[in-house]
Amino acid sequence: MIEPSPVLAIAIPLVGGALVVAAGARRNLREAVTLLTSGILFATVLALIPAALAGPSPTTEVLHVLPEIPLAFHVEPLGMIYALIASGLWILNSVYSIGYMRANREAHQTRFYLCFALSIASVMGIAFSANMLTLFMCYEVLSLVTYPLVTHKAPKVAAIRAGRTYLGILVSASVLLMLPAMVGTWMYTGTLDFVHGGVFGEALERGSVPPWLFGFIFFLFMYGIAKAALMPFHRWLPAAMVAPTPVSALLHAVAVVKAGVFSVCKISTYLIGVDKLAEYGQGGWLLYAAGISVIAASLIALFQDNLKRRLAYSTVSQLSYITMGAAMLNPLGMMAAAMHIAAHAFGKITLFFAAGSIYTAAHKTKVSELDGIGRRMPFTMGAFTVGCLSMIGLPPTVGFVSKWMLLGAAWTAEQYFAIGVLVVSTLLNAAYFLPIVYRAFFRPPPSPGTTGEPRHGEAPWPIVVAVTGTALCAATLFFYPSVFAELALALMKGMPT
Repeated sequence: MIEPSPVLAIAIPLVGGALVVAAGARRNLREAVTLLTSGILFATVLALIPAALAGPSPTTEVLHVLPEIPLAFHVEPLGMIYALIASGLWILNSVYSIGYMRANREAHQTRFYLCFALSIASVMGIAFSANMLTLFMCYEVLSLVTYPLVTHKAPKVAAIRAGRTYLGILVSASVLLMLPAMVGTWMYTGTLDFVHGGVFGEALERGSVPPWLFGFIFFLFMYGIAKAALMPFHRWLPAAMVAPTPVSALLHAVAVVKAGVFSVCKISTYLIGVDKLAEYGQGGWLLYAAGISVIAASLIALFQDNLKRRLAYSTVSQLSYITMGAAMLNPLGMMAAAMHIAAHAFGKITLFFAAGSIYTAAHKTKVSELDGIGRRMPFTMGAFTVGCLSMIGLPPTVGFVSKWMLLGAAWTAEQYFAIGVLVVSTLLNAAYFLPIVYRAFFRPPPSPGTTGEPRHGEAPWPIVVAVTGTALCAATLFFYPSVFAELALALMKGMPT
């Protein structure tokens, strides 16, 4: 038997992508390869959970990119949460993609499935990175391999323009902000390894790095991680909504934005050290920056009629919940942030799946067009309702669990600004989600055949299976959050208090 390892988790989707290319235009074989690969990857990641719960595993070095900094991987609780989400949702996203790509007769499907596999391989690299250089390289590869997905409808000018915005913001922030922060970290600490408590402790104690410079390096990292969509580095996210819905789901729930907030949590915990930020009075600004992003994005979402744009700005807001948890600079806040990574993933992918289902069956993209659609698409809109409840933070969904943890962490840390943001934003979440549910179920639908109203029912069954599957996960995790909760607790136990 092959021993499960983080390197194997990266290799599986790479091999799957090669087999997708070999399958070519034989779509049944191509899709079967995608489903089989995603299943094998999920099983491999599941086998790594015991190692993650035991604490960081020994590091596996693959090659030396620089003389003293290898491309290296290991297993630890925070990375396991991210890997578990991405590998599990890849299965349902693959089922969804089969129905969506076939029903909408999308072109370049082989390229689509190849880039999807490469994206998941990049995610596994980010999740299991053992040092900052490894994370940076996999992070940049993720930006590059998702570009063809964002511009999948390439003949359209809007898709090309959106792709330029997407890649321009992400790469510019990485090169101009994150890379200098890495160089500064190496210069003052002599290492880029991820270790509990960070690597700046000795340099701060002997005075070789002044506290203000330590705080500035943290600032560069936080805004260099543009995938976390902290305002004003968020414009790439609504711009990317021109992509097909499976790609939007990948960007907003599985891979790209999660790479951002995961990197915020990982760098804060394992490179900078949240206890050092608190001790030296640095990093407090992040809580306010994240809180402002939460409220501002929620207000913008409130006035969006395009359904995917409303969901996009909701994502900007929800990501800043995670950043806000990390910015509380204590173990409870980081634990809550890790749990909300999981909660947001299952809730938001359900909402995007539902939006794609509506588009496929009814060719509708606007909130104002959804009157009575729940009567014609009860499974889709039932799942959408579950996703809304999770994003608002209401039981019985996993979003309630993570928001309760965020509120508890804020109360324990006496962060009353964070408490206020959570309360106000929850009301705003309800204000822009619940009217959609009301329209879908309590307003009469237009008569079929009048004013261009199409006759339709549910979308093809693979789409319906996927959207109901993610909704069931979001509800089930309310009652059984133990896997993610135990990993989040293992993360907290390893942090300095």
